Amino acid sequence: MNTQNTQNTKLNTDSFNFANFATDDIAARVAAVQARIAAACIAVGRDPSEVRLLPVSKTHPAAAVYALWQASGITRFAENKVQELAKKQNELASIAPLTWALIGHLQTNKAGAAAVAAAEFQALDSIRIAAALERRLSELERSLDVLIEVNTSGEVSKWGLAAAEVAAFAQALTAYPHLKVRGLMTVAAPDLNDAERGFAALAGLRETLLAQGAPGEWNELSMGMSNDFETAIRYGSSCVRIGTAIFGARG
Repeated sequence: MNTQNTQNTKLNTDSFNFANFATDDIAARVAAVQARIAAACIAVGRDPSEVRLLPVSKTHPAAAVYALWQASGITRFAENKVQELAKKQNELASIAPLTWALIGHLQTNKAGAAAVAAAEFQALDSIRIAAALERRLSELERSLDVLIEVNTSGEVSKWGLAAAEVAAFAQALTAYPHLKVRGLMTVAAPDLNDAERGFAALAGLRETLLAQGAPGEWNELSMGMSNDFETAIRYGSSCVRIGTAIFGARG
């Protein structure tokens, strides 16, 4: 790194307030989560390397993300809102080699920003959003990994497709070549028993899609958060989205 870049890095990091984000504390939290992931995998005969930890920094400042990267070497983080993702991406771009996943509902008028900033979009459930993303991705000459969001809980307050709609939706997405379908995502019901049924349903849906030869890779099952990720792992989760257990309660 040249002298000018070193000075810029120091200026950027000095602008952060690290008072509430001691690297040792975050290192201990992420190590504890990683140990729980490993134990959950081993308990069901899975290799822990099959499950990626995706830290969700929602409402926490860029300083917390920087501290976690320093403590763990994790380079992909997630946000629910594209504007918060872009803000942290801009704050950290010159000092940490990070990529970002968008995991929350996306409005059509924000699709262009998501196409620019995100490496992965885990909440695709609308052809209108797919078309908006495709237009901008085509202009940028880049592709975007996407997961189809499925509403496994049946809650009207949650986004996502019904399981019965997913095969036709996946077929329709073939009209958008810059979107690369990698699998499925769900936000589980708060009750653990209901969550478990949702995880089982998503795993079963993936098997159905594979058996039908539905277009897409279907390698990813993004399911499980701080309060239920061990159960999700038991049902084949490949990506657990962890916020509170690493960063603490949101303000």
